Amino acid sequence: MASSNNRALKIAAAFSVLFFGLIALILYLAVEKVVTPQMAMLMFVALFGLYVGFGVLIGVYRFMSKLD
Repeated sequence: MASSNNRALKIAAAFSVLFFGLIALILYLAVEKVVTPQMAMLMFVALFGLYVGFGVLIGVYRFMSKLD
């Protein structure tokens, strides 16, 4: 049981590092004037929406698999 918890912790850590890495990339692009501030804000909203949307899908999948 401990290895399962450790695996879930590693996956959660990887997703959080990826999330904050993408935020840092968007900030870097905005500071270097590669993208406009409006485009950077749109990228932030899209990134947040993707993480929330896929999180809900994964949660529903796990719930449905426990019903069987």
